[in-house]
Amino acid sequence: MAKAEQVLILEPSQELKFRGPFTDVVTSQLKLTNPTDKRVCFKVKTTAPRRYCVRPNSGVVDPNGSVSVAVMLQPFEYDPHEKNKHKFMVQSLFAAGDGDISLDTLFKEADMNQLMDSKLRCVFELPPDTTTPAVQNNLDASPALQPHVETKPSPKSTNSEAEIKKAGDEIKRLREEISSLRQENLQLKEDSLRQRTTANPGEKKQIIIPRHDPQQANPMMHLVAAFLIALVGFIFGKFIL
Repeated sequence: MAKAEQVLILEPSQELKFRGPFTDVVTSQLKLTNPTDKRVCFKVKTTAPRRYCVRPNSGVVDPNGSVSVAVMLQPFEYDPHEKNKHKFMVQSLFAAGDGDISLDTLFKEADMNQLMDSKLRCVFELPPDTTTPAVQNNLDASPALQPHVETKPSPKSTNSEAEIKKAGDEIKRLREEISSLRQENLQLKEDSLRQRTTANPGEKKQIIIPRHDPQQANPMMHLVAAFLIALVGFIFGKFIL
């Protein structure tokens, strides 16, 4: 018994074309049209199932209706010298009745004489301006000439460095001045204690430790400390914010 002729109209009918580059998913559309007055079930198969994703890969085409099938080629490293042997087959058969259909069961139990099929081959195309990988690798291996650009420090950067250096020198000077004032203060305390001891030679010598009164502290030290704190705060505020 002769095999049944395909009733579905396939667009395209012979080739599925995929246009590169193939560094991303490339999709080719397949349109299935049912010109009859009966429902037709279909199933799409391929010789390379790991390389393609088909949505939907099976279904039902209503009478005088059509279904669009997206065939998605997964990314791969394209070799123009490799011969492509990928193919697709669209199987179909008439649906029995108008109820729900289990497509997997229907195609497994179908009589081979009732199955109709059409075959399409896959064609890979590259855009005209796409360079083959071999040529591209040679181009990538060539060192690119970079123009010599002389970098000059910006005035703002130079001024900032000068201000930082100046502030550092000023802080160092103020610290030295504070240390000198402390030494003078200690010397004055020792002289005062020595004078008290000399003024009363008949009395028993005793060590008098002067009481430190915060209100009688050297005002010059207060001013220097306040200036130092203000200067450090200005520097941090300027360069951090």
